[in-house]
Amino acid sequence: METMNKEFEFKGGYLNGFLMIFLDILLWCATFSCFILGIVKSDSGNSFAPWIILSVLLLIASIICCCGFSMLEPNQAKVMTFFGKYVGTFRKTGFYWLNPFMSVKNVSLRARNLNAEPIKVNDKTGNPILIGLVVVWKLKDTYKAIFDIDTDVSNTAGAQVGNSATARMNKFEKFVAVQSDSALREVAGMYAYDNEDTKENEVITLRSGANEINDVLTDKLNERLAMAGLEVTEARINYLAYAPEIAAVMLRRQQAAAIITAREKIVDGAVSMVKMALDKLSEESIVNLTEEKKASMVSNLLVVLCGDEPAQPIVNSGSV
Repeated sequence: METMNKEFEFKGGYLNGFLMIFLDILLWCATFSCFILGIVKSDSGNSFAPWIILSVLLLIASIICCCGFSMLEPNQAKVMTFFGKYVGTFRKTGFYWLNPFMSVKNVSLRARNLNAEPIKVNDKTGNPILIGLVVVWKLKDTYKAIFDIDTDVSNTAGAQVGNSATARMNKFEKFVAVQSDSALREVAGMYAYDNEDTKENEVITLRSGANEINDVLTDKLNERLAMAGLEVTEARINYLAYAPEIAAVMLRRQQAAAIITAREKIVDGAVSMVKMALDKLSEESIVNLTEEKKASMVSNLLVVLCGDEPAQPIVNSGSV
């Protein structure tokens, strides 16, 4: 059962960043002007307290204005909270001024790659294999990604305001890596590495059913990552091999299967050639052969056609 989508767009106030830079410069100029005017008033014997108080208030306002500037590039977002309450996700690209009393968590909505190292698993028949995958994923639901899983980067070594989004996305990547390992083990156990008989098209295997298995793997990953607000756009197996302890045995089995298949084709061809030779001799009445002679001729022709080494001819100077 899917949970209700709690993500929504930020609907609070924001201003153009360049306009606020101009206003902030005016505030700083007014702050210094009031402070200097207060000093001048004190030198002339007049009360300077109002001017000093006003300059302090203007200084506080100037500092507050300096803390609200924010720039957002395409496919990036800011998750906004106001004293712990989620107030929306800000996605407008450009340079803006936002309420500095709001907490901002930067996230990236861009697609990312995960190239997982090959792991050893057992396929459906119990054979140990090495299998690896490549995952293309991106953040889909910012509310789930920030608040439903642990992505706190405050204690991350070297985490700063500028790279906090990178540190947070690295945590997402670790989460995807763990879930990818679990999904890959499950999918690998559902199929055999290869079909042991010659009818390879009847059963989907890890070797022959790449497209179908990739689709299943993508679905399994999306089921696991939905709770974190992450989406897998593509998942595919990029490495597949038998484990070293059985690789030599399986190679001999494959070689034996290839030899048997080749022998079957050779025998089929030899039988058709022998039949053609006998029919030709009979149709053109070249020679009349008894059943015993036909059997001997068939045996000799099969030896010649199916043998690995060239046959040594024996000249028969007597009767056929």
